[in-house]
Formats: sequence, structure tokens, C-alpha cells
Amino acid sequence: MNEYIEAAVAQFRMLLSEQLERENRMEQGEPSKDFQKMDKIVIGIAAGDGIGPIITEETVAVLEHLLKDEIKKGRIELRRIEGLTIENRLAKGQAVPGDTLAAIKACDVLLKGPTTTPKGGTMESANVTLRRELDLYANVRPVTIPEAGIDWIFYRENTEGEYVLGSRGVEIPNKLCMDFKVTTKAGTQRICRAAFDYAERNGKTEVAIVTKANIMKKTDGSFSAIAHEVAADYPDIHAEDWYIDIMTANLVNPAIRSKFQVFVLPNLYGDIITDEAAQLQGGVGTAGSANIGDRYAMFEAIHGTAPRMLEEGLGDYANPQSLMRAAEMMLRHISLTDEADRLKKALDICTETEKRVVITGDRDGATGKEFTSYLLEKL
Repeated sequence: MNEYIEAAVAQFRMLLSEQLERENRMEQGEPSKDFQKMDKIVIGIAAGDGIGPIITEETVAVLEHLLKDEIKKGRIELRRIEGLTIENRLAKGQAVPGDTLAAIKACDVLLKGPTTTPKGGTMESANVTLRRELDLYANVRPVTIPEAGIDWIFYRENTEGEYVLGSRGVEIPNKLCMDFKVTTKAGTQRICRAAFDYAERNGKTEVAIVTKANIMKKTDGSFSAIAHEVAADYPDIHAEDWYIDIMTANLVNPAIRSKFQVFVLPNLYGDIITDEAAQLQGGVGTAGSANIGDRYAMFEAIHGTAPRMLEEGLGDYANPQSLMRAAEMMLRHISLTDEADRLKKALDICTETEKRVVITGDRDGATGKEFTSYLLEKL
């Protein structure tokens, strides 16, 4: 038994050293790209697994229509990224193979379909790997339900928490297992700064800091304390602490939910609660997601690969709206605001105003291709 304890202590020492090194790198920071000044912007397209290639093709058709002039001039390039399939990742034994990662890093932003994460084993999620390798620290997810007075935006810390170390916990066989949660000062400061900056720029007056600091006193306690230190620089914004359990209830409480505007929260809580919020909006198929760092950015649907749909022969009925919403966020990020506004307006007409072509995810509804044709007609 002692040898297991010694091995666990040695592993923990190594993890501590790695995370302190990472914190030191974050403190140094990195300059952000100014897309307005760039002569050429390369948009990587990675289709992923399951329904990913299906919804990606529909989204690419929309981008090719919206950006045809910029593409023709050579200012925008849509570049296909191969190799982010589960078959290739398993064959190479890497969550993101090295050549695929290099191809992604040669782009300015990435539009990505959902990817499969194997159950069990040691291979981590491709998303977790990409967020770490590209330092995509801010996961940004908007949810709007106008008829309910809901206009939320979630700033989820994307590179720390329970996910940063993945499967690198310690184990004493047949006795116990321990995984680790990581919170750094620099990592928390930058996600909180991003949330409060957004609130200030967009006239928001409420930021909800969501943790479980009464139980996770070291990690979540630190997150809450640092968030309030950042909040002190924004005197016109009211910052309020909420515990994750009551917040999940508040999102479905009509008496209180419309008061919330901007949320900032650690990784795992953000992963869970944004799916709940998307379900209220109409399902995870309706929600896009941005993963933003100083140098790179990745935009994706928030749902998974939907293997059931493929097994039942329903792949053509997958809803591409989630990835289209992510594409709208991507266009805003690269300073193509007019194109983003056009896409948002057309999507809103198709899904809220007219609703002439409705996707249900089953044969009683429209196919993704039929929805795309409808959307292109509105564009």
C-alpha cells in the first residue's frame, strides 16, 4: 500500500509544478488579434463526428453565401481541417493528433462540429485538449427567450476546474480514486475580466458569480473572492454570489429568472448549467458556443454527436441551427458585424417569426437541408 501512496504523492508533486508553471505563463499574458487590421483571415472548418459533418455542411453553405465577396477577394479563406474524427484519434492514440493540431494553429479561428469522447480509458475529450492547447479560456454561451424576458450570457471558465487535469488523478486500486480541481488566480482574473468587460460594453448592470464556495472552500472560495476583486473595478455593475444548486432552480423560476443578465462561473458548473439554459431556449440544438482566447478562438454547437439519430437513420433531420448560431458569434469575433447581423436576423425570422420550416429531429419535421434552403432564401 505504501508504494501506491508514494507514487500518488510523486504524481501530485508533478501536477503542482505543472500548474504553477501554467499560472506563471498566464500572468505574462498574450496580445489579442485585431481582425480589422488583418489582410487575410483563415477560418478552419472541422466537421467532427456523428451528425457533425451533416450540420457542418449546412453551416458552410450559409458562410459561403454570406462571405462570397470576401472569399473572392481572398480576405477570407474557409480551410477544411481533416483528422479530428474519432477513427483517426483512436488510431493515433491522441485526443487531437499532432498534425491536426498544427493545421488548426495555422488558422485564425476554428468552426468545429461535435466530437466523440470515448467512454473509459485515458483519452480525454478533443474539446478539453483544444481549449488547453489553444488557451481558449472563455467559453461564451448566449441564451435568449424574448417572450420570457430572458437575455442571458454565460462566461464559463474553460481551461481549469475539474477538466484541466482530465484523467490524471490518482488511484489506489480497489481502495480509492481521486481527481483534482484547479483554480488559479490568473485564470480566474481573466475570465472574470472578460465577463465584466462584456457587461460594461453592453450596458448590463448585473453579474451573477456562480460557485459552491460554501463547500469547495479552497477552489470555489478563491474563485468568488477573485471575482469580487475584479468587480471592484466596475462600480456601476452589481456583482452577486449564487450557489450552483439554487441557480439551477432559479433558471426555471419565472418569478426571478428574468433579472439575471451575465453569469461568470467555473468550468464544470458552466458546462451543466448552460445545457439547462439552452433547453429552456428550445433545446441544445438551438445554442451556439464560443471558446475564446487571446490568440485563437473556436466556435461550436454545445450538443454532442447524437449517435442515436444516426443509428435510427435520422441524420438528415439534425438541426444545424446550433452551429449556425456559433457561426454568427464567429463572424462578430472576426469583426464582420454586418454579416453576423444578417445571419442573426434571418435565423430569428426562420425560428421565431415565420417558423415556416420546422426541424423536430424526427421524420415529422424538416431536414437540415430544407432548413438551410429556407434560411438562404431569407438571407
